[in-house]
Amino acid sequence: MAKIRRPRHGSLQFWPRKRAKRPYAKVKSWAKSKTVNLLGFAGYKAGMTHVAFKDNRPNSPTKGEVVVWPTTVIECPSIKVFSLRFYKKTPYGLKIVSEILNSKLDKELTRKVKLAKKQDFDNKIKEVSSKLDQFDDLRVNVYTQPQKTGIGKKKPELFELGIGGSTIKGKFDYAISLLTKEIKVSDVIKQGSKVDVHAVTRGKGFQGVVKRFGVHLMSHKTEKKRRTNIYGPTNPSKILWGMIMPGRMGFNLRTDYNKDILLLGDKPENVNPKGGFLHYGMVRNDYLLIKGSVAGHVRRLVTFTESIRNSKGIGQGMELQYVSQESKQ
Repeated sequence: MAKIRRPRHGSLQFWPRKRAKRPYAKVKSWAKSKTVNLLGFAGYKAGMTHVAFKDNRPNSPTKGEVVVWPTTVIECPSIKVFSLRFYKKTPYGLKIVSEILNSKLDKELTRKVKLAKKQDFDNKIKEVSSKLDQFDDLRVNVYTQPQKTGIGKKKPELFELGIGGSTIKGKFDYAISLLTKEIKVSDVIKQGSKVDVHAVTRGKGFQGVVKRFGVHLMSHKTEKKRRTNIYGPTNPSKILWGMIMPGRMGFNLRTDYNKDILLLGDKPENVNPKGGFLHYGMVRNDYLLIKGSVAGHVRRLVTFTESIRNSKGIGQGMELQYVSQESKQ
């Protein structure tokens, strides 16, 4: 017999349900890779459309058939390196012990952080390169270029990306080569691969227990039917920590694992719908088509990283045949 007792729907996997500290993700875990390369990228969510593709996956129930599926369009303007960060292992985890700022930074960064007026870049590089064996990890701080999009934003986002590789020396040489470059999404992500998508969900404000936890409605004869029946015993006169209550809902950091990259393109005219995407406009830069939905509001930054779990089907891409460009009005 099916289980009929269902006192609450709220999963303790995401407890406590805290609001995110910022509207874009902070990634703390990175995939282990022997290839020296960036382990992630980021782009702005433009909207959704649908595509038709021929399913070539050998174990799929729809193998050989043409499947129509919803997809999310992510606009990915190039990013630049802000700084190199050197980490050392401590009993309390990895701690930053040194950082080198890029000597050539854009003026838009002054909207985000206060830049140093003077820094001895060359001497700092020599100092760090002489003691690379003292560091346990190296990552890069990068910033976006939203002014290249049509969303009317100039203030860049600043976030950290991991670097693959087995030695600090290899990571250091690769990071130095990125200081003078604009990094494109095609340098990091490959079409047909799988990625983990990190984003902050849409905020829904103060909501009741029916919407927030899926509590069943009580009888129509009840005085108040959209609430919980009881909050606990008279004694002890405390409300238990797990009791469901109304409160703020949404704006949480969430990760979606093993999302398929259906298309990586550099011709926006092949994906822009008639009239543009609602509340976004036209895509102007490189873009990704990700199979399925992605958390967050349009114009919000979405971070995607190399898949951290053992995912089957990598490289067994789907043959894209049609991308809908009909109006979304």
